[in-house]
Amino acid sequence: MATVDDATRNMIRNLEDKTGRSLADWASLARASGHEKHGQIVAWLKGEHGLGHGYANLVALESRGGLTLDTPSDDGLAAVFAGDKGGLRPLYDAIEDYVKSLGEVEVSPKKANVSLRRSKQFALVQPSTKTRMDLGLQLKGVAPVGKLEASGSWNSMVSHRIRLETAAAFDAEVKAWLKAAWDAA
Repeated sequence: MATVDDATRNMIRNLEDKTGRSLADWASLARASGHEKHGQIVAWLKGEHGLGHGYANLVALESRGGLTLDTPSDDGLAAVFAGDKGGLRPLYDAIEDYVKSLGEVEVSPKKANVSLRRSKQFALVQPSTKTRMDLGLQLKGVAPVGKLEASGSWNSMVSHRIRLETAAAFDAEVKAWLKAAWDAA
Protein backbone atom coordinates (compact mmCIF):
# COMPACT_ATOMS: atom_id res chain seq x y z
CA MET A 1 0.00 0.00 0.00
CA ALA A 2 1.34 3.42 -0.95
CA THR A 3 1.95 5.98 1.77
CA VAL A 4 1.18 9.70 1.93
CA ASP A 5 4.91 10.34 1.51
CA ASP A 6 4.95 8.24 -1.68
CA ALA A 7 2.03 10.22 -3.08
CA THR A 8 3.74 13.51 -2.21
CA ARG A 9 6.99 12.40 -3.86
CA ASN A 10 5.01 11.50 -6.99
CA MET A 11 3.34 14.92 -6.96
CA ILE A 12 6.71 16.64 -6.66
CA ARG A 13 8.04 14.67 -9.67
CA ASN A 14 4.88 15.33 -11.66
CA LEU A 15 4.86 19.05 -10.85
CA GLU A 16 8.18 19.57 -12.60
CA ASP A 17 7.20 17.30 -15.50
CA LYS A 18 3.95 19.20 -16.07
CA THR A 19 5.14 22.76 -15.48
CA GLY A 20 8.87 22.77 -16.22
CA ARG A 21 9.57 24.22 -12.78
CA SER A 22 10.76 22.35 -9.71
CA LEU A 23 9.02 22.54 -6.35
CA ALA A 24 11.88 24.74 -5.08
CA ASP A 25 11.39 27.14 -8.03
CA TRP A 26 7.64 27.35 -7.39
CA ALA A 27 8.20 27.88 -3.65
CA SER A 28 10.65 30.75 -4.34
CA LEU A 29 8.12 32.33 -6.69
CA ALA A 30 5.39 32.00 -4.04
CA ARG A 31 7.59 33.57 -1.34
CA ALA A 32 8.39 36.48 -3.69
CA SER A 33 4.68 37.04 -4.40
CA GLY A 34 4.17 38.91 -1.14
CA HIS A 35 1.36 36.60 -0.04
CA GLU A 36 1.88 35.26 3.46
CA LYS A 37 -1.15 33.13 4.27
CA HIS A 38 -1.50 29.61 2.95
CA GLY A 39 -4.93 30.26 1.38
CA GLN A 40 -3.68 33.43 -0.32
CA ILE A 41 -0.75 31.57 -1.85
CA VAL A 42 -3.00 28.74 -3.07
CA ALA A 43 -5.48 31.21 -4.62
CA TRP A 44 -2.67 33.18 -6.27
CA LEU A 45 -1.04 30.07 -7.75
CA LYS A 46 -4.37 28.81 -9.08
CA GLY A 47 -5.46 32.20 -10.44
CA GLU A 48 -2.21 33.60 -11.78
CA HIS A 49 -0.42 30.41 -12.81
CA GLY A 50 -3.22 27.94 -13.50
CA LEU A 51 -2.00 25.31 -11.04
CA GLY A 52 -4.53 22.76 -9.86
CA HIS A 53 -5.51 22.85 -6.21
CA GLY A 54 -3.30 19.90 -5.19
CA TYR A 55 -0.17 21.37 -6.76
CA ALA A 56 -0.95 24.85 -5.41
CA ASN A 57 -1.39 23.41 -1.92
CA LEU A 58 1.90 21.50 -2.23
CA VAL A 59 3.76 24.67 -3.29
CA ALA A 60 2.13 26.73 -0.51
CA LEU A 61 3.21 24.18 2.09
CA GLU A 62 6.78 24.18 0.78
CA SER A 63 6.94 27.98 0.58
CA ARG A 64 5.80 28.37 4.19
CA GLY A 65 8.36 26.16 5.88
CA GLY A 66 8.82 23.06 3.89
CA LEU A 67 7.37 19.62 3.67
CA THR A 68 8.46 16.82 5.95
CA LEU A 69 8.83 13.51 4.18
CA ASP A 70 9.99 10.31 5.76
CA THR A 71 13.03 8.88 4.03
CA PRO A 72 12.91 5.17 3.38
CA SER A 73 15.74 3.58 5.29
CA ASP A 74 17.00 0.29 6.57
CA ASP A 75 14.49 0.74 9.42
CA GLY A 76 11.78 0.15 6.84
CA LEU A 77 13.54 -3.01 5.72
CA ALA A 78 13.85 -4.13 9.32
CA ALA A 79 10.07 -3.87 9.65
CA VAL A 80 9.49 -5.90 6.45
CA PHE A 81 11.77 -8.66 7.71
CA ALA A 82 10.74 -8.59 11.37
CA GLY A 83 9.95 -11.69 13.36
CA ASP A 84 9.92 -15.09 11.70
CA LYS A 85 10.56 -13.56 8.25
CA GLY A 86 14.06 -12.47 9.28
CA GLY A 87 15.60 -15.57 7.72
CA LEU A 88 14.62 -14.23 4.28
CA ARG A 89 16.68 -11.04 4.64
CA PRO A 90 19.85 -12.51 3.00
CA LEU A 91 17.75 -13.51 -0.04
CA TYR A 92 16.32 -9.99 -0.22
CA ASP A 93 19.84 -8.50 0.09
CA ALA A 94 20.97 -10.63 -2.88
CA ILE A 95 18.02 -9.35 -4.95
CA GLU A 96 18.71 -5.72 -4.01
CA ASP A 97 22.44 -6.06 -4.72
CA TYR A 98 21.71 -7.55 -8.14
CA VAL A 99 19.22 -4.82 -9.08
CA LYS A 100 21.59 -2.07 -7.96
CA SER A 101 24.31 -3.62 -10.15
CA LEU A 102 22.05 -2.96 -13.16
CA GLY A 103 22.01 0.79 -12.56
CA GLU A 104 19.90 3.41 -10.85
CA VAL A 105 17.05 2.08 -8.73
CA GLU A 106 14.85 3.48 -5.98
CA VAL A 107 14.30 1.10 -3.07
CA SER A 108 11.10 1.91 -1.20
CA PRO A 109 10.25 -0.26 1.83
CA LYS A 110 6.59 -0.43 2.78
CA LYS A 111 5.00 -2.23 5.73
CA ALA A 112 4.88 -5.68 4.15
CA ASN A 113 7.02 -5.41 1.00
CA VAL A 114 9.68 -3.47 -0.85
CA SER A 115 8.99 -1.62 -4.08
CA LEU A 116 11.78 -1.33 -6.64
CA ARG A 117 11.46 1.58 -9.09
CA ARG A 118 13.17 3.34 -11.93
CA SER A 119 10.84 5.77 -13.68
CA LYS A 120 8.06 3.43 -12.53
CA GLN A 121 7.77 0.37 -10.33
CA PHE A 122 9.20 -2.71 -12.00
CA ALA A 123 9.42 -5.14 -9.08
CA LEU A 124 7.96 -5.87 -5.68
CA VAL A 125 9.70 -8.06 -3.10
CA GLN A 126 7.50 -9.53 -0.39
CA PRO A 127 8.25 -12.12 2.26
CA SER A 128 5.05 -14.18 2.08
CA THR A 129 5.79 -16.80 4.70
CA LYS A 130 8.74 -17.40 6.99
CA THR A 131 10.28 -19.62 4.27
CA ARG A 132 9.13 -18.04 1.00
CA MET A 133 9.69 -14.72 -0.72
CA ASP A 134 7.56 -13.59 -3.67
CA LEU A 135 9.21 -11.49 -6.34
CA GLY A 136 6.59 -9.58 -8.30
CA LEU A 137 7.59 -8.27 -11.72
CA GLN A 138 5.98 -5.83 -14.13
CA LEU A 139 6.27 -7.60 -17.50
CA LYS A 140 3.12 -6.68 -19.43
CA GLY A 141 2.49 -8.86 -22.46
CA VAL A 142 4.93 -11.60 -21.42
CA ALA A 143 3.55 -15.14 -21.26
CA PRO A 144 4.25 -17.04 -18.02
CA VAL A 145 6.95 -19.67 -18.48
CA GLY A 146 9.30 -21.60 -16.18
CA LYS A 147 9.43 -20.00 -12.74
CA LEU A 148 7.54 -16.95 -14.05
CA GLU A 149 3.82 -17.22 -13.28
CA ALA A 150 0.95 -14.77 -13.69
CA SER A 151 0.45 -12.72 -10.53
CA GLY A 152 -3.28 -13.35 -10.55
CA SER A 153 -4.92 -11.93 -7.46
CA TRP A 154 -1.65 -11.90 -5.48
CA ASN A 155 -0.86 -8.25 -6.24
CA SER A 156 -2.38 -5.92 -8.82
CA MET A 157 0.75 -3.73 -8.96
CA VAL A 158 2.66 -6.38 -10.92
CA SER A 159 1.84 -8.69 -13.81
CA HIS A 160 3.93 -11.72 -12.77
CA ARG A 161 5.42 -13.40 -9.74
CA ILE A 162 8.26 -15.78 -8.98
CA ARG A 163 8.23 -17.76 -5.72
CA LEU A 164 11.64 -18.04 -4.06
CA GLU A 165 12.33 -20.33 -1.11
CA THR A 166 16.13 -20.40 -1.05
CA ALA A 167 19.00 -18.17 -2.07
CA ALA A 168 19.89 -20.79 -4.69
CA ALA A 169 16.48 -20.20 -6.29
CA PHE A 170 17.63 -16.67 -7.16
CA ASP A 171 19.38 -18.07 -10.21
CA ALA A 172 20.17 -16.96 -13.77
CA GLU A 173 16.56 -17.44 -14.92
CA VAL A 174 15.18 -15.22 -12.14
CA LYS A 175 17.89 -12.62 -12.73
CA ALA A 176 17.05 -12.55 -16.45
CA TRP A 177 13.35 -11.90 -15.69
CA LEU A 178 14.26 -9.23 -13.14
CA LYS A 179 16.57 -7.53 -15.66
CA ALA A 180 13.82 -7.63 -18.30
CA ALA A 181 11.46 -5.85 -15.88
CA TRP A 182 14.21 -3.32 -14.98
CA ASP A 183 14.87 -2.70 -18.70
CA ALA A 184 11.16 -2.16 -19.38
CA ALA A 185 10.89 0.45 -16.63
